[in-house]
Amino acid sequence: MFFRSCRVKRKAGEKIFLGENAPYYLKCVSPKYNFMKKIKIRNEGYVALISILIVGAIGLSVATSLVLLGLGASRSSFVLEQSNQAKALANACVEEALQQVWDDDAYIGMGNLIFGQGNCSYSVSSPMAPKTIAAIGRVGTVVRKISVTVDQFRPYLQVNPWQEVAD
Repeated sequence: MFFRSCRVKRKAGEKIFLGENAPYYLKCVSPKYNFMKKIKIRNEGYVALISILIVGAIGLSVATSLVLLGLGASRSSFVLEQSNQAKALANACVEEALQQVWDDDAYIGMGNLIFGQGNCSYSVSSPMAPKTIAAIGRVGTVVRKISVTVDQFRPYLQVNPWQEVAD
């Protein structure tokens, strides 16, 4: 084993030597006791620090994912609520058009209703049976459309099932 001296003198003439594992061990020879001591320089703090950084990065990515998923679910819920409101408005316009047809059998025309959350419009075609009523409800960017056919006017309105139509 080869040693090189640091030329640093300590108490009682003790010299410090750097050995073959210099970054990790200092081997000191004490002339007073004449035996070898190993002093270990510890590097365990780096492992703990890197572990904490990795766990923190994983925790941050999980938290970010949860926030983004929550925002997506919130947007979907909001659009679903607007869709239901638009359908309700379209239904209200169909009811208004049916009232117009009930009041006047020969009614042909269009109308609008405006509500706080949106609006709707309707049109009634053909002066005779069967009449077709088309209604559109709008809330924000959501649009819902309903089509209804009326076959008979008196003594009661005979309405075929309401159908939601696409663009």
